[in-house]
Amino acid sequence: MRSPVLFLPIVTTLLAFPFAWALFRHYRDRRSSTYMAWWAAGVFLYGVGTLTESLVSLFGWNPVVFKGWYISGALLGGAPLAQGTVYLLLPRPVAHRLSVALVTVVAVAAACVVLSPIDMSLVEPHRLTGRVMEWQWVRRFSPFINLYAVIFLVGGAIWSAFKYRSQPSQSHRFKGNVSIALGAILPGIGGSFTRFGHTEVLYVTELLGLILIWTGYRYVRDGGFRMRVRESAASALV
Repeated sequence: MRSPVLFLPIVTTLLAFPFAWALFRHYRDRRSSTYMAWWAAGVFLYGVGTLTESLVSLFGWNPVVFKGWYISGALLGGAPLAQGTVYLLLPRPVAHRLSVALVTVVAVAAACVVLSPIDMSLVEPHRLTGRVMEWQWVRRFSPFINLYAVIFLVGGAIWSAFKYRSQPSQSHRFKGNVSIALGAILPGIGGSFTRFGHTEVLYVTELLGLILIWTGYRYVRDGGFRMRVRESAASALV
């Protein structure tokens, strides 16, 4: 009997796509917010990754689905979200150059994943792991890409939380960024377990991570809205 944990990606997928749509609508309303477009793409790809996990849990292992999982998860799980933070925090010319470098590395890594033969003797019917690729050196790309994601996504959230920690009027931003930082680091922790064959840990951390990131986003967005409403009400009473 398969573990119920194997079906958690279905729940994560059902949360990821509405979240990505909410971010895209935010970007659509403010076309100058390039960072929001990257975040929307990042959450969408997050959902693509969990969708591939769902397909394997429901219908069994498939080489095309596996390679889609590795590209969308191991290579793109956090990088687009991190790139959004790059555009939010760094000068635009620097962000553009980093985008070119990131896309180039990911494209090369993805091509290697697609071309790598599969060792069918290592395939498990309902579990995903990068160990099945015969070109094991391809897996060396993901730590560098994920380190980039940690530095900018987690680091950016921690820096923002630190900046707002002593400002009572910005407490929503402090709480939101703490939640985002925690949510961003969880899938990376889970991903490290997949290298030892414990993919179920990844499924749990993906779900918890997405919930924390969405919670953080709502804190920042809705908290700012409530603050503006209170300020407007106070002004009206003066």
